[in-house]
Amino acid sequence: MDSILHHLDIVFTEPVRDPLWGTIMLPGEFKGILSSPDFVKLSRIMQLGPTHLVYPGATHTRRAHSIGVYSMALKVLKAIAPGAASGLITPEGARAFLIAALCHDIGHFPYAHSLKELPLDEHEVLTARVLTGNMAEAISQAGADPAQVAAIVDMHLEPLGAGTGLYRKLLSGVLDPDKLDYLNRDAWACGVPYGVQDTEFILRHIMLDKDGNPGVDERGVMGVEGVLFSKYQMYKAVYWHKMVRSATAMVKKAVIAALHAGSLDSSALYGLDDAGFYALMSRPDRDPDGLIQAVFDGNLMACCYEAPFDEASSQQRKAAHLVTRPAFERELAEALSRKSGRPVQVVMDLPEPLSFETGMTVVGTGRPFGDSATVFRPAVVKGFSGSLRVMRVFCDVEPALAGSLVSEALSPSKR
Repeated sequence: MDSILHHLDIVFTEPVRDPLWGTIMLPGEFKGILSSPDFVKLSRIMQLGPTHLVYPGATHTRRAHSIGVYSMALKVLKAIAPGAASGLITPEGARAFLIAALCHDIGHFPYAHSLKELPLDEHEVLTARVLTGNMAEAISQAGADPAQVAAIVDMHLEPLGAGTGLYRKLLSGVLDPDKLDYLNRDAWACGVPYGVQDTEFILRHIMLDKDGNPGVDERGVMGVEGVLFSKYQMYKAVYWHKMVRSATAMVKKAVIAALHAGSLDSSALYGLDDAGFYALMSRPDRDPDGLIQAVFDGNLMACCYEAPFDEASSQQRKAAHLVTRPAFERELAEALSRKSGRPVQVVMDLPEPLSFETGMTVVGTGRPFGDSATVFRPAVVKGFSGSLRVMRVFCDVEPALAGSLVSEALSPSKR
């Protein structure tokens, strides 16, 4: 393992100054990746989309985050390498893993997760296409196989090369480098304490179990607990703050309407940065209700109703489904227009189900994390996810005027 780390260390010649992690050193061979148009484009996509309308400091980019993920991936690799079986981690595989970490968001859509749930290819699939397409030459010059890098990012692809299964679990798992960076970076940018992690402590206690899978020792259980609770707090306070949800719901409604009207083809949504998305959607025939322009101008709709999602309510299920939601929104808008005496717009929102990964072994005990000495039992973790799924209705009239009518329409008694 020492030879692998030494082989990697001798090429770390390119310093990048980062406000969160300090100086991050990258291999000189990665310069072609860093300067590629697809990677540079990430500097034109804000990591948290419209969240800056609520937290003004949240203007950091996916490019900065991606370099941070690379930095965390390198530290994770160094932490687990001494315990890896011979041949599991090779210099070529390690390079592929580091490039996958650096480029994991290459195919990400703009405006954070506003386009989630739409009939679009997953961003991991789009990333894999770019890695084996436009960026293949730069990746090859960096000493890695583009197909293996793509297979690490996109779980739909057949695993290629030594260690790909391990690299997948490292890149997307309980204590993955993506999470270690975004929780810390987003908290720092937003000026909130919730996402801050003791990353050095976590890295000291990450190791491989007897089957070669990522795990933690008994002291590391506390690090997993910290990540789980931080993720919950960041979703509650930042990512799914009700006014952030207002912005994302307004964008989503405009895109859905344009797709249904035929004024927008879904293929046009691929490969865009923030400015490109706004230019695409700001045409009058694609934004007849002015929702995109309103978000761009920071004029967000107020929340006139919010309640925990009730799966048993037929009305809430109708509001939750993207197919039946538009008709329900129109019904409510017409009722509110009659009540207020002027045209009213209504936007409904329900966050997608959120997973809290706990599939990790506590090394030395042989027990899964959920069976260890932790309060984060499966029922508790499920409660985290359930409590965050809040059905909301946003409108452009006074919430006091709309509240009772919307509450009646979505009443749990209407099943």
